[in-house]
Parts: sequence; structure tokens; C-alpha cells
Amino acid sequence: MKVLVALKRVADPDNANKIKIPPAGDTIDTAGLEWKMNPFDEYALEAALRLTENGKAPKSRIGEVVVVTLAPKEAETTLRAALATGADRAIRIDASDDKLDGRLVALALKSVVDAEKPDLVLMGKQAVDGDSNQVGQRLAELLDWPMATFAATLREESEKSLLVGREVDGGVLTLRLGLPAVVTVDLRIVAPKSVYSRHTEAGFVYGDGVRFAPLPAIMAAKKKPLDVKALADVAGGAALTTQYRKFERPPQRKAGIKVKDVAELVDKLADEAKAL
Repeated sequence: MKVLVALKRVADPDNANKIKIPPAGDTIDTAGLEWKMNPFDEYALEAALRLTENGKAPKSRIGEVVVVTLAPKEAETTLRAALATGADRAIRIDASDDKLDGRLVALALKSVVDAEKPDLVLMGKQAVDGDSNQVGQRLAELLDWPMATFAATLREESEKSLLVGREVDGGVLTLRLGLPAVVTVDLRIVAPKSVYSRHTEAGFVYGDGVRFAPLPAIMAAKKKPLDVKALADVAGGAALTTQYRKFERPPQRKAGIKVKDVAELVDKLADEAKAL
């Protein structure tokens, strides 16, 4: 199986409170923040690695995992990290975040898919910076491929079939996808029994979460192929159609108050909060 994993680098979401917004509100200042792989995309990468290996021999790749990102040169650090964990090749489409929207990203990814011809495209359900949750769906539409969103489990049934468990309200919906297909993943995809290739025994149990690269793999990743493409070459000259007009912080919440009894609470809910 050949899997293409779309990655995005984002400012560390654990330090989102350090983001600054200038008085003009025309941009977001992320200076000083650490960049890292979008967590949901990191889960997608782990799923791709599990689908292309025997869990008992994870150093041997059965198939191919290609990672792709749309980002400036600094993002090559993120791609090298993906290569260190087991991906075979990387592609960087040279672009800056302020020149991209979901439509452009989907168009660029379609071009890469047309060239690479993967059996499966995996990506996170959304990026934690924009939270727009649209690239996967747009890409599937452009490719005219079947897709599954919010995947919690993946099981390779055959070379052309994938059993997917989707997170839905009230439980998990299981469906069968014919390949090639697009799948976006949720957090539970990295649970110990969430992903199995045809080469991994059903009783095998993975470690919880994503894998970490040992030092030899980090050094070896420096020699793995990393191709760079221009955005104009893969997006067909399409222009940006989405613009952010202004950024502002949400209004500061008022401090809470204490009430002496339930009756006072009910009064305040009715008279002040208008909740009744």
C-alpha cells in the first residue's frame, strides 16, 4: 500500500495564550512560539506507518509512506521529523500560510495525488490553528474518491478495501471503503488496537499514542529524499479566495460570583442570565 500523508506545521497549541494581536488587528504575531506538527496530522502519520508494516517488525516498511506539506522552508524540520519516524519520502510545496486557504491546499494536494497515485490519502480531521475542517472533503470531491471523516479505527481488509470506524454522535459507525480513498483521522486512531495492516496479527497490541524516532533514525532521515515544488506549479495558477479581515481576542470574561442558596441562583439565572 502507498499512503500519502498531508501534514501542516502549526504554532504549538499548548502556548496559544502567548499569541499576540497587534492593535491594527490585521495579523497574528506568532514570534517566539515553537512550531510543531499539527497533532491530528501526527496521528494520521502514525496510522499510515501502521498500515504499511508488520507491527512486530516496524523497521521494515511494507509499501510506501510519502508526506507532503504546504509551507515555507522552515517547515522542512517538520518533514524531517516525519521521515525519522518512518516515512520514506517528503514533498514540500513552497508557500506561506497567509497565501493559502482550504481551496488552494486541496487543489495543490490533488496535483500531488495525480502525480504520486497513492492508494490512500490520510490527514488529520482538522488543523488546530484554523479548525476549518475542509481540506479533506474538498480533496475527495476534486478527486471523486470515497472518503471517511473522523476515523477512529482502520483495518486493511485487502489491497483494495479498508474497514473504517468513524466517530459519530453516540458511538462508532463502521463502513467499508474501496481504495483509492481519502480518510481524515481523530485522536482515537492512535489507540493500541486502532489500526491494523494485513501483515499485522489481529492480536498484536501497539503502544498507546504516536511513536518517537531513535537517534539513528533521526540521522538517517537527513538523507531521505525531500522534493520541493512551487505552489504555482501544483495549484494550476489558482488564486487565493479567502481573506481574513481582522483578528481580535474574545472579550474578557467577567469574574464569577457566589450565591448563598439555590433560590438566589434561580433568580440570577432568570433575571440576569435570562436562562429561563
